[in-house]
Amino acid sequence: MNSFSSQEPFAMLAVGELLVDLIGHSITDNLLDANDFRRLQGGSPANMAANMARLGNRSALVACVGTDNLGRFLTAQVAAAGVETGFIQQDSREPTSLVVVSRTKGTPDFIAYRSADRMLQPDHLPDSLLSQSRIFHTTCFALSQAPAQQTIVDAARRAHKLGCQVSIDANYAPSIWPDREQAWQILADYCSAKALVKLSEDDAARLYGIRTGDALPSHEAIIDKFHQMGAELVCLTLGADGSLVSSAGGAKQVRVLGQPVEVVDATGAGDAYWAGFLTAYLDGQTPEVCARAGAKLAQLKLERSGPLPAQVDRALLY
Repeated sequence: MNSFSSQEPFAMLAVGELLVDLIGHSITDNLLDANDFRRLQGGSPANMAANMARLGNRSALVACVGTDNLGRFLTAQVAAAGVETGFIQQDSREPTSLVVVSRTKGTPDFIAYRSADRMLQPDHLPDSLLSQSRIFHTTCFALSQAPAQQTIVDAARRAHKLGCQVSIDANYAPSIWPDREQAWQILADYCSAKALVKLSEDDAARLYGIRTGDALPSHEAIIDKFHQMGAELVCLTLGADGSLVSSAGGAKQVRVLGQPVEVVDATGAGDAYWAGFLTAYLDGQTPEVCARAGAKLAQLKLERSGPLPAQVDRALLY
């Protein structure tokens, strides 16, 4: 078990997948047309921790990699972004996970090869760490396989009791989590800890099993379902149309309109949005200001290829 000391808590404790992204070098519609790839550090929780650090937040990552050179590469990349890596675990039985991803202006096409990322254990998330964190964040990817699944849900409940705000990117994908009914149940277990939830219309369509041409449930119905599961705040992102944020358990709602953006690379835009949102949340801003802050950081990401700059002036959000 790791130990640490600091004068201030972690603004974010990101928990879940740290993996290698092999991302298409050229923009294509899908992986069928992708011919060459670049190796990059990936994993939404890792990207969230890095984005928070870029904004001047102290952040840490709890994840699991293999005892291989890809795991060493990933740990070095996360450290270079300013994230505390002392809680990244190594599993001698499983190799480092990787995902092959298309570079696209829309929702990326991807194939995941799961291994070490799912091997998180309860002792990787001690109360001493949870009590020194302001936000506990994870993803559907991280929750989709055991033993990490129950490890993270149980840790989220403990984190909530210890005064840490729970957060999730409900980025559900059936190719990662085929059992949709189980996914809803695990999400309900997680959201019961008064979670802050982000999801896109695409995420919602996949969660509901909506087929092409079929109608998605109303925005209000989607949001209400998460509130019924216990979510304190739900942010439904609407692409170019902005976002809808429902807070105070559904008592307050605000709509933030989108702004025109010249899209260069959409990969990682959701992580940028939520990092901007949560940074404003930690700054004590209203849900509307948080949503505008998220949109600002997402715009910066959309207009450039690759990750965000190494440092981002927090004032940009406001």
